[in-house]
Amino acid sequence: MPAQFLLNLFIAFLWMLLQDEDELKITTFFGGFLVGIVIIFLMHRFFGTQFYLRRLYSLIKLIFIFITELAASSVLISRQILSPKLRIKPGIFTYKTELRGDWEITTLAMLLTLTPGSVVMEVNPAGDMFYIHAMDIEQSKADVLRSITKFEKAIMEVTR
Repeated sequence: MPAQFLLNLFIAFLWMLLQDEDELKITTFFGGFLVGIVIIFLMHRFFGTQFYLRRLYSLIKLIFIFITELAASSVLISRQILSPKLRIKPGIFTYKTELRGDWEITTLAMLLTLTPGSVVMEVNPAGDMFYIHAMDIEQSKADVLRSITKFEKAIMEVTR
């Protein structure tokens, strides 16, 4: 991935230098960068890795998924807290994850902790089991599990 990006920068600088202009312009560099993206996209199979902008797209998608889950769970938690009678039953459940590696597991744990209504209490030493506290185990467990599967899929797209 870094090799593709460095090659793209090289193509952009080469494009900028080969243009017969009196001064260096950022628009010429940007045009060369776009030409480099097209060239690298057409030749990325020779690198033996996936196209490097696909990972950037996956990262933006992960951020968008987190923001939508954050908004949805915030509305749900606000509705529960502002109701006249607080009818919640907090609880703890476990979730076995498919993610491997410290970065993937830490990212999922942080995304779940930042989402209102759920907190990752502990990760087992093997790193494949989460102990999650949910504010309302009956209602929000299904929502948390749905969020976890979305997060896992998006994290795997970014890292693999």
